[in-house]
Amino acid sequence: MTTSEAVLKRLEQKGAEVDQIIEYLKQQVALLKEKAILQATFREEEKLQVENAKLKKEIEDLKQELEKREEKKKRQEKTEKKGEKKEKKQLPAAGSADCKPVDASQLDLRIGCITNAKKHPDADSLYVEEIDIGEIAPTIVVSSLVNHIPLEQTQNRMVVLLCNLKPAKMTGVLSQAMVMCASSPEKVEFLAPPDSSVSGDRATFESFPGEHDKELNPNKKMWEQIQPDLYTNNECVDTYKGVPF
Repeated sequence: MTTSEAVLKRLEQKGAEVDQIIEYLKQQVALLKEKAILQATFREEEKLQVENAKLKKEIEDLKQELEKREEKKKRQEKTEKKGEKKEKKQLPAAGSADCKPVDASQLDLRIGCITNAKKHPDADSLYVEEIDIGEIAPTIVVSSLVNHIPLEQTQNRMVVLLCNLKPAKMTGVLSQAMVMCASSPEKVEFLAPPDSSVSGDRATFESFPGEHDKELNPNKKMWEQIQPDLYTNNECVDTYKGVPF
């Protein structure tokens, strides 16, 4: 082999080695690119996951806020409806009896005569009285007058009764009315009707005419509204807002 051939052969070998090196480098470059792409993809994925978590939290917060507002709105609507119902319930219908002002004309005050009185069997401070108010059966009244009026002063006594209070049991005995009395810090006395009165007469006040209620509504505390304006004047005459009996 000549020197030229030997040199050429070495050059060919070197060229093959260079080709192998170039191919290796190409493979490494391709791997580096793929790795870079994967890393970028991972970073982007992590970024997206963080953003996705933030969005989920914001959505959840908005959802909770919306639920709170809806609940608050429902409570307000419920309260408003209750208020409307209460207002409708409290407002009397036009022309109804509730439109009528509360005054003494609504009291069913009757003249009666105590035909029999005795102490309550189960209460030392109470009398049980049978009172004739012009009806078939006597009206039974339980009065806490034992400590104020002697029993003998109750017999065959003309009195004034409030007859349209709701009947109530007092220590087991149903009281159908209330005996009207005048009181001071020193004493309590029966309210005496006019001398010409007879059992069954209705007692009224001239400036307050009208038909009495069948029964005073205890829920509206009608008696409690009227009672403070009932008092006796200097002549011991019963009055309502200054108008005599």
